[in-house]
Amino acid sequence: MGTQCSAVLPPPEGRHVLLELMMSSQFLAGKRQISKKSASTLLRRLGGCALPTMEERGAEVLAGHEDGSEETRTSAHGRHVPSSEVLEAIENVVLDVLESLAKKQAPVLTLANRSVWRNIEFKDSVGLQMIPHSTTKQIRSDCPATAPKFAMMLKILSMIYRMVQSNSYATKRDIYYSDTLLFGSQSVVDNLINEISCMLQIPRRFLHVAVTVPSNVHGIKNLYSHAKFILIVEKDATFQRLLDDEFCIKLAPCIMITGRGVPDLNTRLLVRKLWDTFQIPVFTLVDADPHGVEIMCIYKYGSVSMSFEAHQLTVPCIKWLGLLPSDIKRLNIREDVLIPFTKQDQNKLASLQKRPYIACQPVWKKELEIMAASQMKAEIQVLASLSSDYLSRVYLPNKLQFCGWI
Repeated sequence: MGTQCSAVLPPPEGRHVLLELMMSSQFLAGKRQISKKSASTLLRRLGGCALPTMEERGAEVLAGHEDGSEETRTSAHGRHVPSSEVLEAIENVVLDVLESLAKKQAPVLTLANRSVWRNIEFKDSVGLQMIPHSTTKQIRSDCPATAPKFAMMLKILSMIYRMVQSNSYATKRDIYYSDTLLFGSQSVVDNLINEISCMLQIPRRFLHVAVTVPSNVHGIKNLYSHAKFILIVEKDATFQRLLDDEFCIKLAPCIMITGRGVPDLNTRLLVRKLWDTFQIPVFTLVDADPHGVEIMCIYKYGSVSMSFEAHQLTVPCIKWLGLLPSDIKRLNIREDVLIPFTKQDQNKLASLQKRPYIACQPVWKKELEIMAASQMKAEIQVLASLSSDYLSRVYLPNKLQFCGWI
């Protein structure tokens, strides 16, 4: 168990997080019952931005809202992990904290001790795994040695809570840069996320913490794959949804990658390396709007700012798989799920139509003309208006089977 310490003033690191706990302590003193709404409120405070209330989240669930809050996912162990279960697990941790505060006791977080062999067992079919009832350690809020870690874990829990609620994702690097003074170093964040995943007994991917492309792409060696094609996905939310639907293996083995919007240099390097290595078709799945088209063009033709490295960044064979502007009418997409063009969209489209590479792509040019005529844009998510799994079950399989790319 953790070291027992008497109550002391929290150290400077994390004091702004623990201040919220002290405020909650004053507010909750004397209350007979602490609800999960109280836990949700504290998580929103610590997260640093407005989030939907518990009641709003419940309303979205009843309405079948496509925010991922009730989307069923499959863990590495084959167990379904709905987002609501992730939220509840975090709420339960914070609920224990609040109940301690209401009793004027110093809150603690109890973690499995991951660093000792007595908590580990070996199985041929799995390898090393933690035993069900492992020894634990305590992270106390009233001990100078552990109070900073206590504060940092609450901060990260609140960020994960916010991301799961809003169906958004962040990398470990994003989390570190959200409060560098609190965390101190990237390695601290990396370890804390592992601690939280173990504490909640939820795999990291379901905590909405993404994995980025390594910086040393050229150092990746001995690549081998049975993939039939590469699919570049514009948005991380769509990428995660396709992973959850096991699209990579259900239709045909494929490699999926996302730059989470405009791709960084490492993502572009990796796409080029994969194409050079496997020489298989490369498709893009982007929104039917000027921004999505420009992202696709960056992968295919490169960017002005990095044109001096075009030979190792561009993939000229890339095909536009979807979402095509012509698909909107073909699929009878309802107009109420489309988004009107802004002035910025109009300017971006006009700029695209003047690009030299569009002149040599007459079919792409026609699609841009359809977009310009409609003055409407469509996100990939509009396909959910046809059915929740239309993208992975119908749209992409048909596109790939009947050569529906341009």
